[in-house]
Amino acid sequence: MTAVIAAKNLKKTFGSLTAVEDISFTVTKGECFGLLGPNGAGKTTTIRMLYGFSPLTAGSLELFSMPFSENLRAIKLRIGVCQQENNLDTDLTVNENLMVFSRYFDLPRETARRRARELLEFFALDHRTEAKTAELSGGMQRRLMVARSLINQPDLLILDEPTTGLDPQSRQQVWSRLEELKSGGLTLLLTTHYMEEANRLCDRLVIMDHGKVLVEGKPADLIRRHAGREVLEIVQPDGRMREFITRQGHQFEDLGHRLLIYSQSCEELFTDLGKKFGDANCLLRMGTLEDVFLRLTGRDLRE
Repeated sequence: MTAVIAAKNLKKTFGSLTAVEDISFTVTKGECFGLLGPNGAGKTTTIRMLYGFSPLTAGSLELFSMPFSENLRAIKLRIGVCQQENNLDTDLTVNENLMVFSRYFDLPRETARRRARELLEFFALDHRTEAKTAELSGGMQRRLMVARSLINQPDLLILDEPTTGLDPQSRQQVWSRLEELKSGGLTLLLTTHYMEEANRLCDRLVIMDHGKVLVEGKPADLIRRHAGREVLEIVQPDGRMREFITRQGHQFEDLGHRLLIYSQSCEELFTDLGKKFGDANCLLRMGTLEDVFLRLTGRDLRE
């Protein structure tokens, strides 16, 4: 498969602080690749290096099989970036935001008009073409941000937490549009804090922490490897229940008010607990990417 991104031993320091330390990954044409991690893990710093906003401290980077530092202008013409912060121009209308942005890519005026019209229709914003961006809902503004990042018909779309703060309906709409773009052959690089988003959109992903890659793989493979197919949750367990589970040889995560047991199959234990502790508050569910994330990066708050 053709590598759209080939990052090798990337490192980024700010004085004595190492934000990204020796990470490597590849992104192939037509896939969605995710960068996951807690706040401060190095995700945004990594993608800022990928689109030239922040220079590498060390390592090598190729995009579209071209060395990054030697082909910066050619590469930038082929990528689109939807940043985490909303930086739409509030003095301009929805359509004007796209038209002004198209000038960065030297698009002919008629081409820019056609692209703007197509994108606004694609993102269900064509009925608000002449509205000022301040008049739009949060979901509409995020859709406009994504639309703007596509004005140059990029070969790679970089999305930094594209659905943060959106309501479920708006988030689902953005996901649907991104899936359509991916099915059309567009390569996506995504950072997100939403595990459901990563599981739905990403073909492969890495989980980072403290500037390093902890694991890499397909979401389903990571769940099977680090959480198990099933998770048994026991709410408000007493001493007898903890002793029983320990005696049975099961490994569990003790959160105090809740026990989490990870396994390829918890059904037999679930049945045994029901027989022995009839009033036990137990929940048997499938393992998730969030289980993997929390097991690998911990449950402490990151500020």
